[in-house]
Amino acid sequence: MAKRSKEDALETRERILDAAIAVFYEHGVARPSLSAIAKLAGVTRGAVYGHFRNKADLFNALCERVRLPAETLGERDPVSLDDPLGELQKRCQSLLHTVAQNPQWQQIFAIIFHRCEQVTESGEIRERMLAARAEGDARIATLLDKAVARGQLPADLDIPVAAGLLHNALTGLLQDWVLRPHSFDLPTTGMRYVDGILEMLQTTRTMRCV
Repeated sequence: MAKRSKEDALETRERILDAAIAVFYEHGVARPSLSAIAKLAGVTRGAVYGHFRNKADLFNALCERVRLPAETLGERDPVSLDDPLGELQKRCQSLLHTVAQNPQWQQIFAIIFHRCEQVTESGEIRERMLAARAEGDARIATLLDKAVARGQLPADLDIPVAAGLLHNALTGLLQDWVLRPHSFDLPTTGMRYVDGILEMLQTTRTMRCV
């Protein structure tokens, strides 16, 4: 009985998250109440509060269903990689293919990028996004540093700027694509972005340390 109760609780939690994605995608984050999410999920408002402290807590749990670009690109320890740039390309390709093929990821990214207006709990939401950005940038920088050590990138490359450039390019691409997903093929165009940036990092002097 205890096992069934735990399973029921997990099922309810997932149903609430599914409803939150649908509601936030349709109406944005600021306007809908938790009551609207509870109604769509087929549960009481109290049941929502039984799983989530507030809207920010619910939003954070929703974001855990996807990997943000910087998190995906730096999710594994690159210390032992023989081909850091090749691994970076594989991770970018994996991210782009996952987003292109997963409708729920597309909705969540649309919520993050375009429907996350200012709400009472927006400070908590913003802190989550900033923490993910900082951690991911640090991991990408480590990967680029390994590429420098292996001679794949210039020794005087400005690694923090290069990591930010790559992350911003991917984020901007995703922001654009979720608004108009039929306008271009995400994996194909995205990898042209990535390959172009990596070629630029190998040759341009404007990305070198001053």
